[in-house]
Amino acid sequence: MPRTHLINEQLDALADTLEQRSEAILQAWRATADGDSRLTTGISLPQSQFNDHIPHVLQSFGRKLRAWPNDVSEMDKEANKDATTHGLQRWHQGYRLREVTREWGHLQLVVHDELEQYAMGQPAGFDAMSIARRTWIELCAAGVSESTSEYFRLEQLEASGHVRDLAQTLKDERALEQERSELWRQAAHDLRGHIGTVVNATTGLASPEAAAPVRDRFLVLLQRSTGSLHSMLDDVMGLARLQAGQERLEIKEFDAARLLSELCDALQAQAEERGLYLKAGGLPTLVVQGDPVKLRRIAQNLLLNALKYTVVGGVTVSWGDSRENDPVRWAFFVRDTGPGFHNGPGAPLLAALKEATAAAHDMDREAGVDPESLDPDGATDSDPRAVKQARGEGIGLSIVKRLGDLLNATIELESNPEIGTSFRVALPRRYQPSAVSAAEQP
Repeated sequence: MPRTHLINEQLDALADTLEQRSEAILQAWRATADGDSRLTTGISLPQSQFNDHIPHVLQSFGRKLRAWPNDVSEMDKEANKDATTHGLQRWHQGYRLREVTREWGHLQLVVHDELEQYAMGQPAGFDAMSIARRTWIELCAAGVSESTSEYFRLEQLEASGHVRDLAQTLKDERALEQERSELWRQAAHDLRGHIGTVVNATTGLASPEAAAPVRDRFLVLLQRSTGSLHSMLDDVMGLARLQAGQERLEIKEFDAARLLSELCDALQAQAEERGLYLKAGGLPTLVVQGDPVKLRRIAQNLLLNALKYTVVGGVTVSWGDSRENDPVRWAFFVRDTGPGFHNGPGAPLLAALKEATAAAHDMDREAGVDPESLDPDGATDSDPRAVKQARGEGIGLSIVKRLGDLLNATIELESNPEIGTSFRVALPRRYQPSAVSAAEQP
């Protein structure tokens, strides 16, 4: 239909009326949607959120009527952009895809009724109505297409994200199972070694040809091996409980300075027996919340490992603020002058704490601190140190890691074969009830 002066006037008048009636159209659309039992999400939305970009779509309709039949490609782009944004908003508001399309259907019918009502009030020969109907159908069809396409695209992105997350979770779980299998294999290897020593010692003691000095040496060897065997069995049972989720937090207020001081006093004789010093120092009083039994187990495991592998020098235990003037967390440190860890086969403890160290570094970076990170790419297969970690000895540090997770602690390891090893364990000063409940989940 060619555009004439009469058609111009009719389309302009219709556009003016639609502009004046836009609020009534939006209210009628909302009322129709609220009456649809299949549309449940939008009922709780305020008017402004429900309308979002639809007023712009109605404005585009009026502009297209005024411009018809001239090129309106720029107006189409603007209307499509509004429809796309509408689909995005409906995604964020929790709509289902069917609800999005039904909502557009209601809008189309409401505007159609508005056009028919307007046409009934016009004199005979009102030729612009067919143009208006076609223009609205084209605009609404494009709106439905753009809005639902954007919604569907977002659903695809979310589904792809779920698939990636699931694949990563499965990968992490397989890696964790491999680490557990290797840890138990090493523990079995170490237990078998201790049992072999016990068998040899008892065989020597039972030999009628063994002289008294030899029998004394066998007796000392038997005592040491049974003591190590008992300690390692305790560790294995403790790790099994942690992996089974049977450990529970018992949060109470206690003096961490006193607990660490008493632990160092209890192990002083063991350090002196090895010709090492064991120094303890920090704040005279450090009252915090936590599980003192599990904290002592963490500190004791770190301290026993440090004493075991240090040949010259000794171990220092200190405690205080996690960072300067940190009101949220406190920390204790275990530093030794031992051989340190390396990245080769003799470093099971480093593998056990790798994840905890990475978490600690991430927290430091968030706090604006640039920690000196470990470099796994610099690993070598040789271990040049005079003292090496025995296979199976990673259980103690694996227990430290799991207890640290339970206590919401971060554990950072720094090691140098020429200087020694330093562990930093940072813990909350206070625990929220919700955090305790989450930590106790198996």
